[in-house]
Amino acid sequence: MPRNRSKRAKASATPRAKQQQQQQGISHYFTRAASGASASQHARAERHAELTAKRKTKTEKNGVKEIVPPAKKPKRTCEALEDADAFASSSDDHEETRDTPAEKNLAPSTAERLRGFSSEALEEVTTRASSRKAGSHKSREALDTRSTCTTSDINHNATADEKSRSTSAFLRRFLSNSGHSERPKAVDSTLNKRTKTIYTPLEQQYLDIKEQHGGTLLLVECGYKHRFFGEDAEIAAKELNITCHQDHNFMTASIPTHRLFIHVRRLVAKGYKVGVVKQTETTALKAAGENKSALFSRKLTALYTKSTLIGEDVDPLDRLGEEPEEDVDQTSSPSSYLLCLSEVPSGSSTRQGGQNVTFGLVAVQPSTGELLFDCFEDGKARLELESRVLSLQPVELLIPAALSDETERSLCSLTANSSQGDDRVRVERVDVDLFEHSRAFQAVSRFFGAESLQSNCNHDEQKLSHVLAMEKPIIACLAVLIHYLTEFGLERVLYLSSNFQKFSMESECLHINGITQKNMELFQNQTNGKVKGSLLWAMDRTCTPFGRRMFRNWLGRPLISISDINARLDCVSEILASEHMVLSRAKELLWKLPDLERGLTSIYHRKCSTKEFSLIASSLERLCTETHALAASAQDQLSSPLLLGILLDVPRRLQHVQHYTRVLDKQAAKEGDKTRLFTDLTGFPRMLRRSEEIRAVLEELREHRTEVRRTLRSPAADYTTVSGQEFLIEVRNSMLHTVPSNWVKIGSTKAVTRFHTPFVVQKFKQLCQLREKLRIDSNAEWLGFLTQFGEHYHNFRAAVAQLATLDCLFSLAAIASRDGYCRPEFVEEKSLIVIENGRHPVVELLMGDQNQYVPNSTHLDADGKRAMIITGPNMGGKSSYIRQVALIAVMAQMGSFVPASHAKLSSLHAIHTRMGASDNIYKGHSTFMEELSEASEIIRKATRHSLVILDELGRGTSTHDGIAIAYATLEYFVKEVQCLTLFVTHYPPVCEMERLNAEVVSNYHMSFLLSEPEETVQGEDGERLESVTFLYQLTEGPAARSYGLNVARLAAIPEQVLHTAAQKSRELEAHINMKRKNISHFLRVWDLEEYEASNQLQTLFS
Repeated sequence: MPRNRSKRAKASATPRAKQQQQQQGISHYFTRAASGASASQHARAERHAELTAKRKTKTEKNGVKEIVPPAKKPKRTCEALEDADAFASSSDDHEETRDTPAEKNLAPSTAERLRGFSSEALEEVTTRASSRKAGSHKSREALDTRSTCTTSDINHNATADEKSRSTSAFLRRFLSNSGHSERPKAVDSTLNKRTKTIYTPLEQQYLDIKEQHGGTLLLVECGYKHRFFGEDAEIAAKELNITCHQDHNFMTASIPTHRLFIHVRRLVAKGYKVGVVKQTETTALKAAGENKSALFSRKLTALYTKSTLIGEDVDPLDRLGEEPEEDVDQTSSPSSYLLCLSEVPSGSSTRQGGQNVTFGLVAVQPSTGELLFDCFEDGKARLELESRVLSLQPVELLIPAALSDETERSLCSLTANSSQGDDRVRVERVDVDLFEHSRAFQAVSRFFGAESLQSNCNHDEQKLSHVLAMEKPIIACLAVLIHYLTEFGLERVLYLSSNFQKFSMESECLHINGITQKNMELFQNQTNGKVKGSLLWAMDRTCTPFGRRMFRNWLGRPLISISDINARLDCVSEILASEHMVLSRAKELLWKLPDLERGLTSIYHRKCSTKEFSLIASSLERLCTETHALAASAQDQLSSPLLLGILLDVPRRLQHVQHYTRVLDKQAAKEGDKTRLFTDLTGFPRMLRRSEEIRAVLEELREHRTEVRRTLRSPAADYTTVSGQEFLIEVRNSMLHTVPSNWVKIGSTKAVTRFHTPFVVQKFKQLCQLREKLRIDSNAEWLGFLTQFGEHYHNFRAAVAQLATLDCLFSLAAIASRDGYCRPEFVEEKSLIVIENGRHPVVELLMGDQNQYVPNSTHLDADGKRAMIITGPNMGGKSSYIRQVALIAVMAQMGSFVPASHAKLSSLHAIHTRMGASDNIYKGHSTFMEELSEASEIIRKATRHSLVILDELGRGTSTHDGIAIAYATLEYFVKEVQCLTLFVTHYPPVCEMERLNAEVVSNYHMSFLLSEPEETVQGEDGERLESVTFLYQLTEGPAARSYGLNVARLAAIPEQVLHTAAQKSRELEAHINMKRKNISHFLRVWDLEEYEASNQLQTLFS
């Protein structure tokens, strides 16, 4: 019965009584802990001494002292540590009170063990009280207890005083409430809501670096791998197809260190900004430091984007011979321009109702040092901007955060159309304040002024004055580039004023805008955007990377000067006809050369590896020696001044490279060991001093062998190295009694045991520290060595440019050796294009050796027939023919032989084309608007020395408007501009211009054979569909019909639709023929004047 009454009493107890009992129990627990604290501490001290004595006795077997690993620290839960920090922060808001005796008597370990329990108990009490008051409120969510962290995972910067203060604050709060029977007061919200996350030291380190480099994908070095964290890990898992999983507070993914360069290039190719975080201290230095158990220090050592892909982690020069990765495109983008744009309203208005703007443009290739600048005014359509962006094909854009709507739409269209798969143009938005003129002027003055003060050279002062004299938008772009490239450590590329070139150089090269390059398929075909099928693919036979880039530049910017063109043609002719050994040996020198141009720039930026430097320097030394040997015989065997100048100039500019190769240890450079890199340390005092200290320690260790032999009574005893452990002393197990007790056992086998003497332990530790310091000194001396080499950058780069020119000339000679190619002849008197049996250079090559291409001739003369109207059936070869003429002109002016039996040309100043049909969603332009925008640009820019090609202008609108626009545009070029014109059309009325302007206009069509089908397919009127056979031969006279139904049949249009279309076609044709007869009759009777006839034509067809 008493037991049942006790159960009933417990059942009838109120929640408030339970709460008071729980608080009293906790209070009694702390009281007991406080009263017995001193006794517990004394007992623990005695127990610790006893365990230490036993462990020491156990390890001293056979008089040998073994290394005993330290005992592991007890783990503390994240919740317990979080509570401690929360109470520490809340206690700062209250006045400090004196510690109670009970708190002073508590042992630290007891308080630490009770911290988690006490906080949970207090939280439970507070939560129950809140629930009783609210009635229907839900209880708090349980905390996430999925991970725990050791004391080493907590922030190491927390001091002992802070931990003690937080512990005391917690105990004061808890003990003050535990002695009362009423409900405790609600504590600070930091205790009720766990808003603070406990990060591991590595996670906190990552967060600190991430905060400084927002928007950067970070790879953190952790031993033998690099890790991604958080959102970076999820992105890497998606883009690299690697595993991502939860680890502590973040998602994480990792890659092996030896594959770093592959994965960095993949991420950069997809448009990401990638940062590499590396450990900046080693194990030896960490052991010698004050805080041995702290986390390894790390910092961001490299940043990479599509235009700044320079450094040891990504440069493929030191990996020659390895197979390229499938996901890494090595050839798609030979140029890597970083393009910076600034926009300023010009004040004038356009005819379309918008406002003209002035653009500043600076494009730089950090990998090669090339820099282009321009300042130009542009209209609402932004055609000037579009032309330059398409010509440069930048991989990265730096633009203000705020641009005009027209510019935004234009850039959006250009970047979207330039993408190939995931390879998109990267766009970086920059604060508008950086473009402000006064701020930009100060930044540029400070940057170039500091360089001129360091060099104390008049040339640098002239460079500063030249830069500051540029237009304001260009200065703004330079300031932004200085700010941006400094983050990557590549700002020194802007010092190279010799590489500054103005982009708009129409007076020096043939102007081919981006639209024309696209229409002519100079660099990419229009089918899939690949290089194959372009003129570059058909002509490029270079064998060096730097030669390939120069050949592309030659193709995009052909020469205007006839003397310069003939100089190249003379070189090609001499290479083609020469049998001298000089040229054959010179060509052999170019095979299997690394990318010297990029390598020199990497050295100039001091971002190259030792292996890359050795490769570049040894290649330059070999070229210097070989070309010097060829120079003597070249003077007697070569007649071309250009070829002779190259072979004489290269050895003169490379003569200083031998001073740097002589001091290099090639094997150490190949292995990347900078401590053994230099064979002579007299020029490297820091390394010399550190090496002498290391030699002194090694000498002491060698002398110590005498004492070891005497101790072991073994004259043959010596040091050995096993698994990287140096200075080991091996003793047979049968002779272990001779080993002193203070020797440290390192390892053992069945036969021998290996030791370190106390002296070896001390000296080996010192040796490891000296070696680490030597590595640090070696890195510093290495950077100084690269700086000295960079002083000759201009000479070395000029020599590489000469070698690139030689490579391009050999490529042109390979083209000239093809069957059916001839040397073009140039005249200066007038605009002229005369081509006999010309062929399309790309189509002919794609057809192979079957020799089925049909050649066609061209005759355009500014003083005679300067316009050709070309008609004919669809798919008859009209577009291929007009492209053929333009491509032959480009090849001739770049100094190449051309695919024709004879070619006679004048020097063209520009080629303008309007071809194809497509809309532009980003700009909001229809197909017809795109046609007329391009036509308007050509009308504004065409001159007497231009070649204008218009393909089916006016087809994007109604027949009446299309004919009127086509006729008027052609008439303008014929009468006003008087340029050479190729005009393709399907409008028969346009062909009437030949009759009205017979002296300057001629009609041609692509010939064909027309045959009737054998069987008749009956429609309503018994229509019969003709069959057309294309002959692809240009023939004088206009074509009567376009025979579009034949193409419809080839496209598998249903027969019923074809017959209906044939019937309607004949009805319309009969109607048109009737009108033509009326026009001819009127013209014969009244003999109308030319202008009136033109108006009559438009009236009849309106």
